[in-house]
Amino acid sequence: MSDELIIAGKSYASRLLVGTGKYKDFDETVAALDASGAEIVTVAIRRVNLGQHAGQPNLLDFLPKNRYTLLPNTAGCYSADEAIRTLRLARELLDDHRLVKLEVLGDPTSLYPNVRETIKAAEVLVNEGFDVMVYTSDDPIAARELEAIGCCAIMPLASLIGSGMGILNPWNLQLIINEAKVPVLVDAGVGTASDAAIAMELGCDGVLMNTAIAAAKDPVLMANAMRLAVEAGRSAYLAGRMPKRFYSATPSSPSEGVISTGKPGV
Repeated sequence: MSDELIIAGKSYASRLLVGTGKYKDFDETVAALDASGAEIVTVAIRRVNLGQHAGQPNLLDFLPKNRYTLLPNTAGCYSADEAIRTLRLARELLDDHRLVKLEVLGDPTSLYPNVRETIKAAEVLVNEGFDVMVYTSDDPIAARELEAIGCCAIMPLASLIGSGMGILNPWNLQLIINEAKVPVLVDAGVGTASDAAIAMELGCDGVLMNTAIAAAKDPVLMANAMRLAVEAGRSAYLAGRMPKRFYSATPSSPSEGVISTGKPGV
């Protein structure tokens, strides 16, 4: 069965997106990316060298160009202007690359998104022809506004960036999923495989993560676990779970047409 993720008109077999930061070295980064099965990988333009720092190791030298779609992001930006300048730089460094991840943070402690500045930046970037995947809060109204601007994917947080707290408000995520006409991907807060599976079972189109893999004791093994969790969660969502029945047991075996032994209750 073909069940591909489509973002900005391009199809992807994997619904797991991963970051490239916080690993001990590039070799571990590459091994984790390979184990994850991801096809879209994020790169923080303000923190990772993609050619803007001559003479330093370049991440692009370690990533096969025909295997991964790069997703430049604005991690570390605290204003719309900063984010816009950063993604314009990414476009130049990556030969007119247009698919980007926009995030504008509100403060350095919580790393919670500044939705007002995010909306301001999104309007400019969409008008300049960027395909904007946007990190935002789990506010359904903000998600609706960002979609109306023209963002190609909405990426609400599950919980704070790097917290590993999992999905704290599934109800708001469900509201966003039910209304959105573009892909909805959980971004931030995933801590382990069960968090990723739950996000997919809710109906999310994908999950983006970095710290949950990079900060694990065995990042490569965790990357594989996340791949399996996303696949399992998506399959469960498509299959449609059984309805919950409180205070009422239902036998898993047929109760009609069974052979009677003649004994009461048997």
